[in-house]
Amino acid sequence: MPQPPDRSHIATEQRNPRSMNLHALSIAECVRLIHEEDRAVLAAMEAARPALTSFIEAVEPRFLTGGRLIYIGAGTSGRLGVLDASEAPPTFQLEEGRIVGLIAGGDSSLRKSSEGKEDDPNGAAADLAALQLTPNDTVLGIAAGGTTPYVLGALELAKRSFTTPRSPAPNILPSSVPLSALLVCSPIEKPPAADHLIVLNTGPEVLTGSTRMKAGTATKLALNTISTTLMVRSGRVYENLMVDVRATNAKLRDRAARIISTLTSLPRDQSFDLLDRADGSVKTAIVMHRRGVSREQAETLLHHAAGRLHAALSQSTESP
Repeated sequence: MPQPPDRSHIATEQRNPRSMNLHALSIAECVRLIHEEDRAVLAAMEAARPALTSFIEAVEPRFLTGGRLIYIGAGTSGRLGVLDASEAPPTFQLEEGRIVGLIAGGDSSLRKSSEGKEDDPNGAAADLAALQLTPNDTVLGIAAGGTTPYVLGALELAKRSFTTPRSPAPNILPSSVPLSALLVCSPIEKPPAADHLIVLNTGPEVLTGSTRMKAGTATKLALNTISTTLMVRSGRVYENLMVDVRATNAKLRDRAARIISTLTSLPRDQSFDLLDRADGSVKTAIVMHRRGVSREQAETLLHHAAGRLHAALSQSTESP
């Protein structure tokens, strides 16, 4: 069997000089050391702020015209992508399939590790083909060390194979291929297939090579930043409230009522009543009360405001 590539030069694979006696530490010393090392995560996020901003600015026009954000990763990186994608629909009432998480080995890898799958550069071919990529889509590869063949291969596949947009609308962007990016936690050169490179330089881990630690934490923060910013920019947030929350359980129903109460000054019981009359839609409920209109009129106002609550609250009820 041939030897694998030498990855000793990658920052996330190197030994941390501050944890050389990790095996001999007490519980208190382990906790202190891990917490001290975690400070590097915020420093890495601050250093990556320009790259994150540039990437989100490139994604926004694509996403707002119906494009999708597709995360691709293996192991911890893949799990974090799937996690972020799965939380968008209930939090922001985002349509299923707008943010997608692909992981090497498929959904079974979410619970049971399948590291061998990450060595196949064509491993994402079937999933990408099924997505029928368009130029308005964005593919974000996630790889802590920046060398995962599954991820790098997926970026190359995304640039080579995609279909014509399913709806050739006039607002389609003047691009011939999907936007691509690579999110890493070790300084590397930007791969040819990546339009953007986001480096979260968290340095060597407390436990050498265990990128579920600082690298994983930084990756989670970056994905939170990307998806939440896109949701804000697409009108799914009002002030700092998740007004598109889907009230699918007791906790979320309580949150929905509290949001309505906050923005209408109605007492709790009346907020629940208004939520029910609005068919569970927080935005509709708020427009109904603040504008003094029926549910149908509120839905029409929101439709003409492209779902943006601030616009629906200010526009004329005579909107065409």
